[in-house]
Amino acid sequence: MDRLLYVSSVGLSNIEQAQTARANNLANASTNGFRADLARVSSQEVSGDGYRTRVYAVNEGAGVDLSSGTQVETSSPLDIAINGDGLFSVLAPDGTEGYTRNGSLQVDSAGRLSNSNGFQMLGTGGPVVLPPFESIQFGSDGAITIRPQGQGSEALVQIDQLKLVNPSAAEVFKDEAGLIRNNLQEPFPNAAGVSVNSGFIESSNVNAVHELTEIISLARQFELEVKMMKVAEGNDEAVTQLLRIG
Repeated sequence: MDRLLYVSSVGLSNIEQAQTARANNLANASTNGFRADLARVSSQEVSGDGYRTRVYAVNEGAGVDLSSGTQVETSSPLDIAINGDGLFSVLAPDGTEGYTRNGSLQVDSAGRLSNSNGFQMLGTGGPVVLPPFESIQFGSDGAITIRPQGQGSEALVQIDQLKLVNPSAAEVFKDEAGLIRNNLQEPFPNAAGVSVNSGFIESSNVNAVHELTEIISLARQFELEVKMMKVAEGNDEAVTQLLRIG
C-alpha cells in the first residue's frame, strides 16, 4: 500500500509542476519573444521486494523551448528579431549576463539601450549606451549605426555591435525573472552566424491550442492519481478488517 501511495503522491507533485508551466506558457502566449517552458520528467523503477511492476516519475527540472516564433513587421528602427536560432545578450538585475529573444528596444534619457522588459542590451564591450542621435539602424550582424544629433546623412557612425549567442537547449535554463541562463553560470561566447532582421518583432513561440490541450490532459491524469490513492485507502481498510476477523 505504501508504494502505491508513494507513486501516486509523486505523480501528483509532478503533474502540479507541469500544470504550472503550462499555465505560465498560456498566460504569455502574446508576450513578445517569450520562450515556452517545458516540464521534463523521466520514469524510474520502484526498487524493493516483489515484481518490478511499479514506476514513479522523477522531475528533471524545467526546460526551455528555443524554437522560433512568428516575426511581425513593425517598420520601427528599434524593433529587431533574430532569424532562426540565437539569443540577445542582456544585463540581468544581479549584474550578470542573461539571454532573451525580446528585441523590442527603447532608449532612455541616459542613452541606455534596453528591451521592453527593462533589461539593458549588451554589446561587444558591455552594456550599450548611445550618444544623442538623429536616426539609428541595425545591421544583420547586430551592428548599431547612428547618425549623431545635428549631423548630416553622410555622418554615419557605428557605435557598437549587439552580442548574439547561440547555445543549445540542453545548455540553458530559465530563471524566475524569465531570463534564459547558462547552466554553468558563465557567459556564452559571441556566435558569428546569428543574424537579425530590423523592423520586426518576434512573437511568443507558445502554441495556445497545444498548451490548453495539455492542461486538460494533465487534469485527467491528476484525477487518475487521486483515484489510485483512494484505491490504496480502500485496500488498506479491507486488510485491516481481515486482520480484525482473524
